[in-house]
Amino acid sequence: MAKPPHASALVRILDEHGQRVADSPAPPAPDVLLGGYRAMVAARRLNDQAGALVRQGRLAVYPSSHGQEACQVTAASVLADGDWLFPTYRDTAAVVARGVDPLEVLTLLRGDWHCGYDPVAHKVAPQATPLATQLLHAVGVAHAARLKGVDTVVMALCGDGATSEGDFHEALNFAAVFAAPVVFLVQNNKYAISVPLARQSVAPSLAAKGVGYGVPGIQVDGNDLAALTVVLTEAVDRARQGAGPTLVEADTYRIQAHTNADDASRYRTEDEVRHWVPRDPLTRLRAYLVDQGALDAEGEAGITAAAEEMAARLRAGMAAEVTVDPMELFEHVTVHPSGQRTEQRELLRAELAADEEVSG
Repeated sequence: MAKPPHASALVRILDEHGQRVADSPAPPAPDVLLGGYRAMVAARRLNDQAGALVRQGRLAVYPSSHGQEACQVTAASVLADGDWLFPTYRDTAAVVARGVDPLEVLTLLRGDWHCGYDPVAHKVAPQATPLATQLLHAVGVAHAARLKGVDTVVMALCGDGATSEGDFHEALNFAAVFAAPVVFLVQNNKYAISVPLARQSVAPSLAAKGVGYGVPGIQVDGNDLAALTVVLTEAVDRARQGAGPTLVEADTYRIQAHTNADDASRYRTEDEVRHWVPRDPLTRLRAYLVDQGALDAEGEAGITAAAEEMAARLRAGMAAEVTVDPMELFEHVTVHPSGQRTEQRELLRAELAADEEVSG
């Protein structure tokens, strides 16, 4: 079935074999793409290592972004130091690409803290588990920056499932009306857990939903880091210049299961997964860089070694036992503690002291 004429054309620069697509936009400079490849290799290694930590009982859960690394890396790389990133639970690699220590990022999924890093210091909001709620927060930060005259652009990440939520509508509508400097990046990996895209929307594309809000909608190959860099850079620049939000739909695929607790074979076939494996964003960009003479065996070895070093640090950090302090329950709840919370804190302190005296 042919797409309706108002459906946006897919932006692609490199095909599945790493070859330049005819009449495509000019690709970014080789050094930019090499930096992107280096970050993607680290992201893939992070996904693999986190999966192993789950099987070892060191992590409670991990939503892998295997196959979506180009989206993750580029979302972080196109932002300036003063910009904000609002991730979902699946965007661990994007948070790490933004400069947050992987060990701090995985603290959330280990169950130690709600957020293991300082959001303000890194300009990265806590990873959001509820669908689409972070989009409203992202628009709020962007709108506040505009009112203050601060040069800040916000990158708001979500999946295709989030576009079915009311918060998605509210965020886009508000951002459009008030020209908030925010870029909405929808990683369309074809499934909202087990619900396929066809059961979520009959729109010609998710990018086409921008029409209803007066927001430009762009479809881009989500496994093509070159195309993502061009499209997202333009969207960020547009927002920074005061032209308002852009809705970008990245066409990608979730190669692995929703999480380690999911059995993907219940709702999709192996043939479907095999169809997407050759479209891997890493092998595609690697082929292009090798062909351009920007990557050789020595460079590849250095990139792999750096990723392995990161994984080793992560394993060592996750292997360390955590010292649990029950009194931390009362920290960072509100700026000014209520009388009831103070009373509860002192009650727990007394109970812990009594237990220690008995056990001592």
